[in-house]
Amino acid sequence: MLRHWHVSFLSFCFFFLFLFLFLWTPYDEISATRTFSVDLINKTCKTCSDKSTVFNYTFCSASLQEIPVSRSTNLQGLAIVAMELALQNATHTLSVIKELRRNETWGHPFASACLRDCDVLYSDGVITLVDAVAAFLEGKYGSAGAWLTAVMDGTTTCEEGFGDMEEASPLTEQNYSVFQLCDVALCIVNLLVSHA
Repeated sequence: MLRHWHVSFLSFCFFFLFLFLFLWTPYDEISATRTFSVDLINKTCKTCSDKSTVFNYTFCSASLQEIPVSRSTNLQGLAIVAMELALQNATHTLSVIKELRRNETWGHPFASACLRDCDVLYSDGVITLVDAVAAFLEGKYGSAGAWLTAVMDGTTTCEEGFGDMEEASPLTEQNYSVFQLCDVALCIVNLLVSHA
């Protein structure tokens, strides 16, 4: 319980730090930057999509544009938005996993074992995403990228666990969303490194 509160508090702090660092834009400049940033979102998602066969352009564009602050920020800000979305989704997925595990009538014993594994993976993943945000804010892009990759691997391991047991995964949508959001953030981090 203390660990969950600690993660939620850190997420809250990072969000407001992000607002301060990247969105302190004078009122008269907001309308000018909004169009630029929507173009930046689309261009960034297209660039990332061209680099990877698993990257989903539509998911990237829709996810980033859904958050109002992303329409008035820069490339660093988009990376933070993607990581914050990944953290929110991972935290929600962890809650879903815990609820499924509490439901003793759900699924086969093999599925219960898979859920237990996913519980561990997502518990670690939430902490890892907090570390990724912290590393990014410190300018440690290599570390941030490594943490994001680790979370992506965790979502894949969670999903494949059900397939290995020939069980239907109840977490396919959640695993996909967290994977894609981390991939968006990772691609942006790599773009920032290549332009440094």
